[in-house]
Amino acid sequence: MKIDLEKILITGSEGMVGSYIDFGIKTDRHSLDVTNLNSVLSICQKNKPSAIVHLAAETDVDKCEREPEHAYLINSIGAYNVALVAKELGIKMVYISTAGVFDGIKKGPYIEEDEPNPQNYYGRSKHLGELAVKGVLNNFIIGRVCWMFGDGQEKDRKFVTKIIKQFYKGEVKVIDDQIGSPTFGKDLVFAIKKLILDDATGVYNLANKGYCSRYEFAKEIVKILKADVKIIPVKSVFFNLDAIRSNNESLMSKIDIMRPWQDALKEYLEMEWRLF
Repeated sequence: MKIDLEKILITGSEGMVGSYIDFGIKTDRHSLDVTNLNSVLSICQKNKPSAIVHLAAETDVDKCEREPEHAYLINSIGAYNVALVAKELGIKMVYISTAGVFDGIKKGPYIEEDEPNPQNYYGRSKHLGELAVKGVLNNFIIGRVCWMFGDGQEKDRKFVTKIIKQFYKGEVKVIDDQIGSPTFGKDLVFAIKKLILDDATGVYNLANKGYCSRYEFAKEIVKILKADVKIIPVKSVFFNLDAIRSNNESLMSKIDIMRPWQDALKEYLEMEWRLF
């Protein structure tokens, strides 16, 4: 059955990925509290959506480690509530998950069939969200992503911004013992739309193609922006963060839908950052 894109309900539209959503009925934390089942049900009964794209999440890994109850409330119970309503309405649900559901000990990229074994509260809360969606629904898409970037120069608060904001120092220390697959929010939205229009179901890895270390990621940023900055590799223990990070969050997809991360990063920096 063909889904009307303009009638899809979007949760968490104020976030990075939501900024690239160009379709549907957008809600944010003020208009829809995903931790409140009645709130989700009321909004959906009012709007009668053709599907739900569930983006609302707590993505601050260290905050999740400090406040696990908050992590489970937003990432697990929130997903469960949305799944219950999707089932009640008989519609598809898209749930955005993370490479953080894996333990990071695999040598190569993780594929969809690999067994999750999360190592921090963020990963556990998102994995429980996956299990809730799978347990409630048959008509679902779970899209796993990694190292998200996007949202532009004014609003980006993640890795790209953190690196660029240190350019004035002349050198930036960056972790070289963690690898992942950077994911451009714009490309993720394209993939979500395609999977919905294809009436796909199941679990999909939706990171951009390829993988790199944080150090290599930072060097690519410097290369694209032609900045006179030295990137210095350090080990992950250097930053003494609250949450354990996986050494390997790289992903490989069973579908050919995402371009290489370097191409996506180049477009993002050239189109949404104008520094040089």
